[in-house]
Amino acid sequence: MVSSAKPYKNQHYAALKRDCISKKTLFEDPEFPATNTSLYYTKPPPGRVEWKRPREISESPHLFVDGISSHDLNQGVVGNCWFVAACSCLALKPTLWKKVIPDWKEQEWDDTHPENYAGIFHFQFWIFGEWVDVVIDDRLPTINGKLIYCHSKSTNEFWSALLEKAYAKLSGCYQSLEGGNTGDAVVDFSGAVSEAISLEEGQYYKDQKKQDKLFEDLLKVYDRGGIISCSIKADPHEIEFKLANGLVKGHAYSVTAVKRVRLGHGLLAYFKNETIPLIRMRNPWGTIEWKGAWSDSSEEWSKVGDTERGNLGITVADDGEFWMSFTDWCKFFTDADVCRIINTSLISVHKSWHEAMHFGSWTKNADPLLNRCGGCANHKQTFLQNPQYLFHVTKEADEVLISLQQKDMKIHRRHGQGENLTIGFSIFKVELNRKYRLHDILTQNCVVSSTYINARTVFMRHTLSQGQYVIIPTTFKPFTLALFHSHRELTEDKPKVRCWSSITGYPQAVTHVYIHAAEGLTKLLFRLINPYVIISCEGRSVKSTIHNDTLEPEFATSAVFYRKKLRKPIKVEVWNSNAVKDEFMGQLVLSGSANDPSGPQRLQLRQQGEQKAEMPGTISLRIVTSTQLTAI
Repeated sequence: MVSSAKPYKNQHYAALKRDCISKKTLFEDPEFPATNTSLYYTKPPPGRVEWKRPREISESPHLFVDGISSHDLNQGVVGNCWFVAACSCLALKPTLWKKVIPDWKEQEWDDTHPENYAGIFHFQFWIFGEWVDVVIDDRLPTINGKLIYCHSKSTNEFWSALLEKAYAKLSGCYQSLEGGNTGDAVVDFSGAVSEAISLEEGQYYKDQKKQDKLFEDLLKVYDRGGIISCSIKADPHEIEFKLANGLVKGHAYSVTAVKRVRLGHGLLAYFKNETIPLIRMRNPWGTIEWKGAWSDSSEEWSKVGDTERGNLGITVADDGEFWMSFTDWCKFFTDADVCRIINTSLISVHKSWHEAMHFGSWTKNADPLLNRCGGCANHKQTFLQNPQYLFHVTKEADEVLISLQQKDMKIHRRHGQGENLTIGFSIFKVELNRKYRLHDILTQNCVVSSTYINARTVFMRHTLSQGQYVIIPTTFKPFTLALFHSHRELTEDKPKVRCWSSITGYPQAVTHVYIHAAEGLTKLLFRLINPYVIISCEGRSVKSTIHNDTLEPEFATSAVFYRKKLRKPIKVEVWNSNAVKDEFMGQLVLSGSANDPSGPQRLQLRQQGEQKAEMPGTISLRIVTSTQLTAI
């Protein structure tokens, strides 16, 4: 019972249980009492509620009956199908549910040692970047002796009802569980990264290429332990409206399988190797199923051999679980939540990620250099006063996953403050040697911005080219930023004044140099031209990537220098990469004065030495210098 999870409300399960057993009492949780305040804040349940322990509901209670299954669960009177759908997904993943339900064998009822039962359970959730251990007593709300919220089909199985109670405790009360997001619950069960996909806006049904790519992506997610859920958008008056095709609007479904199903019978099926992409779902109600193609008793199943049908576990029963063609799924469902279990292992057959997580908050300060509350990019004067995070892409191109999450607000619903705030972020490509915060956007390119939405999590996948980047998240409440790449926060605005600065000197100006491209370079005899550029100043330098076999490289490389000796020039050198020895192709010597033109320029390359004769080729660039160190 040793756990690394943080005890919620400082309640330690092992100590509390030990105390109850020694006193021969059943645990009563003072932090989540068996009263109306734990049930609701405005909307009472439909009847007189009695809190009962499992032994008062069933003669032989158990956490699990015949194991744990996605078929175990049924929704109760509270509108939390999203949570039940997440639980169905959880039941399919042993590595996850054994983390959420720790010490499950020890927590199970033991009829041979009834004296060890203390009416106390604990569950673990991933809350805002850390595992939290939530303790509850086993008193559950009932009406007429029956559980009124989430419950199992077996009347003596209680894992789902107890898990829901722990989640309700985190949210303040059961009513706070009305109207949530399945992806959020899955993240809380797993620490996964959630991506919301709009099937409707993406028009996957009409675009076969996009549809095929999405299926392959979902197949990978499912096979690698990820969790998928889906729903059909609904207006307020359409919530849980049953459509003629058997689907329910405004209702969360858990995806329980993603498969390529082989068509045909016998050996012929293997030789033809004809398959169709199918997806299986479960309605949290445990009933009401899809009636179209590939539903339980549809004629399409006659195309599938008995062996394949047996492998898929096809049952003709109104149990809430059904198959659909992937095309129909894209057509009739409007939204999906895809939760990826990110693999950060160094030894893996699958793609491994570098994960970094940072916690932060927006804080208001009258001093612009200390303010960290600048609003979105529409607020140009204050946008760069937001938190900034620096990261580097070392490969020629690499995929980056970014998840920006704000604290869950459900616990504040009873006070009328339970809505998520609008959040989002932008990514800028910056100088390769930047160490301090951005204060002005000169040539730094905004590579991509996320959508801004009032969701708990904003997620984005994007492929970035080699270079250094800054993420600027914008929100109004504490946030956590999960970035699957190495990174650090930029906190300093300029170099610090040290005790030895009077001897070694302190920067008098800051200069930003952006090298856009070269043109007119001369081809060397019988050799490929693989140019790169080096920007140097006062012993420090930045080198671009090598551009292979081109006379007109687009470098798009920048550097920022905090300069102590303003008389020392800035050099820009172009070199040709060669296996034996790199060859000089020309240079620029720039004064970097604050009075020099700050707009785009095109300058002629010159030789080294005193003569500085012209060499073939020009460089297009921009250079900006300021004596105010926080100007760039």
